[in-house]
Amino acid sequence: MLSSHCSNQQQQRHVLWDIPFPRNRTYSGWQSMVNGSNKKRLTRGNLQRLRTGMNSSAAKTDGVNHVAAASRTSTTQSEATTHDDKLIQHYVPTFVMLPLGVVTAENVIVDKAKLEKQLKELKAAEIDGVMVDVWWGIIEARGPKQYDWRGYRELFLLLKKLDLKIQAIMSFHQCGGNIGDNVFISLPQWVLKVGETDPDIFYTNRAGARNKEYLSLGVDHLPLFGGRTPVQMYGDFMKSFRESMADFFESGLIIDIEVGLGPAGELRYASYPETQGWAFPGIGEFQCYDKYLAADFKEAAAKAGHPEWELPDDAGEYNSRPDQTAFFRSNNGTYLTEKGKFFLTWYSTKLLLHGDEIIDEANKAFLGCKLKLAAKVSGIHWWYNHPSHAAELTAGYYNLPDRDGYRPVARMLSRHNAILNFTCLEMRNSEQPAYAKSALLNTPMIISQVLSDGWKEGIEVAGENALARYDADGYNQILLNARPNGVRPAMEREKKLRMYGVTILRLTDDLMRPNNLDLFKKFIRKMHADQVAKLPIIYHLRLHHLIHGTEMLQNY
Repeated sequence: MLSSHCSNQQQQRHVLWDIPFPRNRTYSGWQSMVNGSNKKRLTRGNLQRLRTGMNSSAAKTDGVNHVAAASRTSTTQSEATTHDDKLIQHYVPTFVMLPLGVVTAENVIVDKAKLEKQLKELKAAEIDGVMVDVWWGIIEARGPKQYDWRGYRELFLLLKKLDLKIQAIMSFHQCGGNIGDNVFISLPQWVLKVGETDPDIFYTNRAGARNKEYLSLGVDHLPLFGGRTPVQMYGDFMKSFRESMADFFESGLIIDIEVGLGPAGELRYASYPETQGWAFPGIGEFQCYDKYLAADFKEAAAKAGHPEWELPDDAGEYNSRPDQTAFFRSNNGTYLTEKGKFFLTWYSTKLLLHGDEIIDEANKAFLGCKLKLAAKVSGIHWWYNHPSHAAELTAGYYNLPDRDGYRPVARMLSRHNAILNFTCLEMRNSEQPAYAKSALLNTPMIISQVLSDGWKEGIEVAGENALARYDADGYNQILLNARPNGVRPAMEREKKLRMYGVTILRLTDDLMRPNNLDLFKKFIRKMHADQVAKLPIIYHLRLHHLIHGTEMLQNY
């Protein structure tokens, strides 16, 4: 393993997370799908020259590591960027999410021969790698600290054989109960057993319904699980993963670790569970009524001089609409009152602290590994154009027309030099019912807001589609989001915006149908800016040593 350049000095958490950052300076310049008909293709000679130049030219500006363009060896070269260099600047690595149950609850690969055949076809389509859930409920199923990595080692050996890079998700949530889940993998049974006598370890709504998808962040530091806290359990799991997969780290096969931070692996509360009757576009419900979070809120309110304040009792139910509730209504809703603002600040800050602490554990576990950490932010687009942003608020994103709720998330991730991975890249307003008040392509739009916040905080941003799509409209929309300025010559003053990577959901029989696969190949070519040859050097230059934190950037 490579030695780490990480600082041993403990970084102080930011105290500005609850500042209502104004929304401004989102990116602009959306372009249509690249034509590609007049794009120059890279020759192998040019590719070798670019690799050689890139190896000798890495730079660091504004406290953020990045890959510099190929080094120039003459005055003429330094005055003009070649077309090939521009192609490298526009190359977006593209990955495919493996099936949720590619490794079964019995810890074996499902139909390995079929999987290998499909992966070979995707490799031929020039994908850069795959993303895969590494399920806590499978690995530590037999008991505390009894880790069994057999199924995943077999899978990773197959991926190594095919030279496909790996983005591994530390999946501390249940599989089943979210949109698109077609298999069921629970939390470890010995964890669920604790919940039989103490159901408050799970997220709980006002009616008392428990959600077993993910442990409540209210118990993050309580040693209720054989003397360990959830934060310790997550840390131990990640340390075991690193030790058991050391050879794959050393070979550079594993390039990203996405740290699961909530339901569906996303940094959010379990506010819209289908298993409890939620249906789109319901506003969802706050998930802080377990005894641990309830006590935490009462303590916080008392310290603020308001011991009489209680958790919200006027926020409706899962399928309510904002103006059906006193809390979210447009006119003088509770969310605008002093009490409402205090609650929402507490609720969202608890989520940020939760994410920060678990990513800290990932930093410790993977210290010295040459990879990037990542965290997923949910694309909650419904009710974005309602003044209350109700669905975002119940999920823990304190986002309002005059308050940027995603900038604090990006700022927290900047402390770890982590990637912000955002969902719903494929969606368009025209595909959503008008009454849901979505905002995907109208200004201000949620996608541009979140990605801009990441870029403003100096971190990489990546993305996924939320639902399976195999059509040109879906792919075009992803292309628009992956390169907001398109593939075109840019003025020196213009920001060159490009996603760190995009992951496509997911490998299915439908994707592999001939017509769908042909269109997918064209999409990959466009994501790679019409480059014929692969550029594996991107991985070697863009993956940086883990660090404990970066300096807090000045507020814009």
